[in-house]
Amino acid sequence: MTDAPERRSESLRFIQSLLGQLRQMSDAERCGMLSYLIEMAYVEASDILRGNQPSRIHEQKRDPATGLALQSARKVKLQQ
Repeated sequence: MTDAPERRSESLRFIQSLLGQLRQMSDAERCGMLSYLIEMAYVEASDILRGNQPSRIHEQKRDPATGLALQSARKVKLQQ
């Protein structure tokens, strides 16, 4: 029986594989925006697998009206 982290990694690898196949299909059909969005999901799955990205976005503070992640004013100022 597999433990939770191993099962999670296996699931993410499967999702990543499916996303790769979907990307190829959308490219073949010349669906540029769809291909781009699928690629972003593929990259996100890759980042989670490598440990470079949290798997839960809702851990960040979010604006209740828009659902977007909030940034501190200092961080926004540094980005400008």
